[in-house]
Amino acid sequence: MTKPPLDKRDWIAGLEKGLSILEAFDAEHARMTPSEAAARTGMTRTAARRYLLTLEHLGYVQSDGKLFGLTPRVLRVGWSYFDSARLPRMLQPYLQQLSATINESVYVSVLDEWELVFIARNGTSRVMTTGFVLGARVPVPLTSPGVVLLAGLPDHEAVREWLNGTELPPFTPHTLTNKARLLEKIEQARADGFTVIEQQLQIGVRGIAVPLKDRRGEVVAALSTNMPIGRETAEAALKRVLGPLQETALAVMNVL
Repeated sequence: MTKPPLDKRDWIAGLEKGLSILEAFDAEHARMTPSEAAARTGMTRTAARRYLLTLEHLGYVQSDGKLFGLTPRVLRVGWSYFDSARLPRMLQPYLQQLSATINESVYVSVLDEWELVFIARNGTSRVMTTGFVLGARVPVPLTSPGVVLLAGLPDHEAVREWLNGTELPPFTPHTLTNKARLLEKIEQARADGFTVIEQQLQIGVRGIAVPLKDRRGEVVAALSTNMPIGRETAEAALKRVLGPLQETALAVMNVL
């Protein structure tokens, strides 16, 4: 999860600061003053104001003279990934076939540092009630694809250290917040090659996931499905969908 250092001659500090301003906006900070943006990014108020005004001129934020907020133009940056990245486009035919086979919504997701991001999907009509939209970011240890991706990381100690230093708020009455049990879940997924997660983020929803590996055997993404629990037991659901998930993962492995 760490990156090699970049030569100082190649580093553009202004770009880093501009992006940090954009990333400072979230659900709790949808609109901010320059002072609030400065506090969230570690800049001076003067610097934060200059970046906000520049971003406003470029059309990425808007202001009423006091508060700044993002504009839809920010989506251009995110959707450029879906338009240009090879992996989501290459996987789509596999997802279509898999979704038709198991009659469930299916997803591909990856880690972005310690967040889970959904980069491809093919869904049934239930997708809006039991699934995720493209680009959605969710807490990684509370989803089936997140667990298999954590299980697939080569640095197991880094996963343990990160989890020990992370707060895990309960999203449902069933959310697993015991870190020792979560580590057991991750280790079990590493041994089994799949995992089943129930009602961690949504009541009445079950997720099943397997890792997607490249030809070198390295985990590059997760393949998962979400479904309403209903009257189907976890064992029955696993028997119904695990085989097709694994077959699809194996087919994808041959082209990655």
